[in-house]
Amino acid sequence: MAGSSFGTIFRITTWGESHGKALGVVIDGCPAGLPLDETDIQPFLDRRRPGQSEFSTPRTEEDRVEILSGVFEGKTTGTPISMLVYNRSQRSSDYGELAECYRPGHADYTFDAKYGFRDYRGGGRSSGRETLARVAAGAVAVKLLGQFGIRFLTYTRSIGDITIRDDSFDEEEILRNPLYMPDREAAERAADHIRQMREEHDSVGGCVETVITGLPAGIGDTVFEKLDANLAKALMSIGAVKAVEIGDGVRVGRMTGSAANDGFRMDEDGRVVKSSNHAGGIMGGMSDGSPVILRAVFKPTPSIFKPQHTVTKGREELELTIKGRHDPVIVPRAVVVVEAMAALAIVDALLLNMTATVDGIMKFYRS
Repeated sequence: MAGSSFGTIFRITTWGESHGKALGVVIDGCPAGLPLDETDIQPFLDRRRPGQSEFSTPRTEEDRVEILSGVFEGKTTGTPISMLVYNRSQRSSDYGELAECYRPGHADYTFDAKYGFRDYRGGGRSSGRETLARVAAGAVAVKLLGQFGIRFLTYTRSIGDITIRDDSFDEEEILRNPLYMPDREAAERAADHIRQMREEHDSVGGCVETVITGLPAGIGDTVFEKLDANLAKALMSIGAVKAVEIGDGVRVGRMTGSAANDGFRMDEDGRVVKSSNHAGGIMGGMSDGSPVILRAVFKPTPSIFKPQHTVTKGREELELTIKGRHDPVIVPRAVVVVEAMAALAIVDALLLNMTATVDGIMKFYRS
C-alpha cells in the first residue's frame, strides 16, 4: 500500500490497523536536540482518546504511547523517532456480519475494488483509529514549532447547523466542555442536538477551526508547494473531511476585489502588517505573517443504527443495521487531529524554507 507517508523533510509514516495488535508512526527528519518524552505526546492522544464522554464511542482505550527510538537522555537524536500504541479493547466480533457487505459511507467498497480484499474489522487502515499515529507525530511537530513561538488554537466551530458566535468566543471554554466549543451556549445546544440524533439512531457532522499564530512571512512556495495547498492536502487526508476553507473560504466567491483584498500598513515597530485578514494568513502560496485560519468540514459518522440499503460482495442487495461502538459525532475527537496535521504541514514547510536564499545558507554555516 502506498500513501502512508506524509512530508518531505519532516516526514512521517504511520502503520497499523484498527483491530490489529498496535498502531504507530515513524518520524524522519526531526532535528536533534529537541527535548522530548512521552509526557509531551500523551496529552495530545488523550484529547482524541475514545470513551471520554457520552459523545464518543464507548470503546475504552488508554492509548498509552511508547517512544521506541530517536530519543536519548530526554532529547531527540536526529535519527528516526518510532512511537507505538497498543490496541487493548478490540472487539472484532462486532464486525463479523460485515465481512461480506459494504457499509454505506465507508471505504469498504472502494478498498475492495482496489485491492480485492479488505479488513472488515473496523476498516483496518481506513479506520479513524489510524489518526492516533498522526496525532502522536503532530505532538512532536507542535513542540518543535513552539520553539519558534508558533502556536495553535484549535476548536469546534460548528456541529450540525449550530455555530459558535464570534462575539461570545471564550478560549478557556474550549476545554470546559466535551465538544471543545469556545461558546458555552452553543456547546449546550449542540449537545442537545447530538442527543436527539442519537435517539433517532442517526449522527451529525460539523466543522473544526484552527488559528495558527507566530508564523513568519514567506513560508511556502508559489507553484506546486503552496502552503495553502499542502495544508489543504493535510486536512483532506483525514478520513471524514469533505471540505477545507482558508480565511474567508467560500465567502470570497460572493465578495468584490475591494472587499476581499487585504490592505497593508506599517505598525509602530516599522513592520509591514495587514489591515484585514480575508486571505487567512496565506497569499500567493506563502504565509504573510498574520494568523493562518483553517477550517475542516467533517461529514456525519457513517456508522449509524438506522437501517441502510447496501449490497454484498456477491452483489446481493440487503438492508443493513450497523452494530458495535461508534461516535455519534466525529468532530470533537477530530479537533486534535486537525491541529496535528496542520502542524505537520507547517513544520515541513518551515524546514524546507531554510534553503530559500544563499544568504540564509551562508549565515547558517558561518555561525
